[in-house]
Amino acid sequence: MPSQIAQRTSFFKVAWSDKDLLFKAMDEAGVEKSVLLYPTSDAHLQMGGWKSVCEIYNAEIAKIVRENPDRLIGAGIIPVDSTHSITAELKRIKDLGLKAISLASSYNRKFLDDAMFTPVFEFCQKENFPVFIHSQIINPIGFDRVDDPLLTPVVEYVFDVTMCLGKMMMSGTLSKYKNVKFIFGHFGGVTPFIKDRFDSTYQMLRQRGIVKDLGALPSQIFKQIYVDTSGVQSASMLKMALEVFDAKQILWGSDFPAKRDLAASIKAIEDLEISQKNKEAILKKNLAEIFKE
Repeated sequence: MPSQIAQRTSFFKVAWSDKDLLFKAMDEAGVEKSVLLYPTSDAHLQMGGWKSVCEIYNAEIAKIVRENPDRLIGAGIIPVDSTHSITAELKRIKDLGLKAISLASSYNRKFLDDAMFTPVFEFCQKENFPVFIHSQIINPIGFDRVDDPLLTPVVEYVFDVTMCLGKMMMSGTLSKYKNVKFIFGHFGGVTPFIKDRFDSTYQMLRQRGIVKDLGALPSQIFKQIYVDTSGVQSASMLKMALEVFDAKQILWGSDFPAKRDLAASIKAIEDLEISQKNKEAILKKNLAEIFKE
């Protein structure tokens, strides 16, 4: 993150803008290339809105990517509080040479099924831009009832991602934009834990005519998306994710700099009792395929 923005955030002011720390961590863990994503900070609250954040962030990320093309891929952000400026910023993101869009799971209680994101997804479908979805950290779902320094980041952040995925499924957004590669952080929230409940409850409600026909079971719709591992070291969590998502849908992710032990999260995948082909897919090939020219 550019220092001009990092210094306006509530935490990680230094680590977020320390590119030497990033490259050191990559080298020590044997990471060849990284995608730089916006961590859904609160900088826009200190900078008069998203427009000024986007102007600085997109230009500076494009600059560091140009300086390190073999090591970095950049994703741009959009001015969500200025919908009339979104289309112009998307064009600028492409012109800057950035290769993806980085979004939060929600903005001011609006999830990504909201109509304001239609031009974003249409752009991404046309330009083959993947969409990375990070949990919202400002007023995530449940924050109005529980505001706790531990429970909010541990529980509410991941439930915001979960609800975002659910809303995009129920609204038909995932079906409408099947060609867009949606990549949800943190395994899509708690989705792997509630996959069976999604299917059984959906079937029960369909029989009673209470829920609309989605055209497929939720678990089948989940096969359209990608998820990342966000630095997880638990073999059990990785195995559970593999029960829901194919290996070709899972991307190793570091959640750096919040999590610093990149090697341990890589080893967790290498130690899984799955084929070497699937390990390579999760650690490298899936992401390479997504960004294939």
